[in-house]
Amino acid sequence: MSSTEPIAFRPRTAALATAPRSAPINGHASSEAGKTAAFSRQELNAILAVYGRKVAKGEWRDYSIDFSPDKAVFSIFRRASECPLFTVEKCPRLAKRQGAFSVVALSGMILKRGHELDRVLAVLE
Repeated sequence: MSSTEPIAFRPRTAALATAPRSAPINGHASSEAGKTAAFSRQELNAILAVYGRKVAKGEWRDYSIDFSPDKAVFSIFRRASECPLFTVEKCPRLAKRQGAFSVVALSGMILKRGHELDRVLAVLE
């Protein structure tokens, strides 16, 4: 297609236009899709500050972020080809009990759990 040809827009099919809001999208109901757990900007800045210090020291090299309806996970790697050394997890359903934030080691052991992210991240220092 050249840059001078017009783009042809097609109307939605009747099935998509009239689908109810609770219809599954990629295996999840649309009501669940809006409730995905995520880190706020301040929380992500705090995590990345600790991560940046460790990268500067040469201890960590890579990270990944995963979001699901149950929890948000920031995984920290020594090398990209390995399993994560630590994961920082935010699980909103535990916010009123043990605390929404936790740091989990490679072995699966929870190193620290709490309501305040800064205190939980202190275990990584």
